Amino acid sequence: MLILINGNFCLSIDFIKQITYYRHVDQFAALADPTRRQIIETLARNGRLSATQISDQFDISAQAISQHLKILRESQWVRMEKRAQQRIYQINVDAARQIEVWARQLEQLWQERYSALSELIEEEKRRAAQAGDIP
Repeated sequence: MLILINGNFCLSIDFIKQITYYRHVDQFAALADPTRRQIIETLARNGRLSATQISDQFDISAQAISQHLKILRESQWVRMEKRAQQRIYQINVDAARQIEVWARQLEQLWQERYSALSELIEEEKRRAAQAGDIP
């Protein structure tokens, strides 16, 4: 969503947040497939691998692996480098870090909610004790 500020077009903060949210959703959707998760795990164990080396690890066609690699590339989980006739893949560490940061932010929000709930429970216990409801 574009908004006009002082004669300049700018993106609204809500739109930027929405783009960021959907990017993470796309990254999670890419990992929903077990084969793609195995590809990520293979790259994590072995580092940089060619498409052929990755394909050799699986009992499915090279074309199917190519499609999985395309999805992982588009969701930014992997980076691809062309070297002559080979395509070399590696994990995109930046994408993994972004998910990690997002997960930590989510964890922080839940910790805040748990703390608030604990405080509320303790307050209710104190009130009940003062009222004589708890022996």
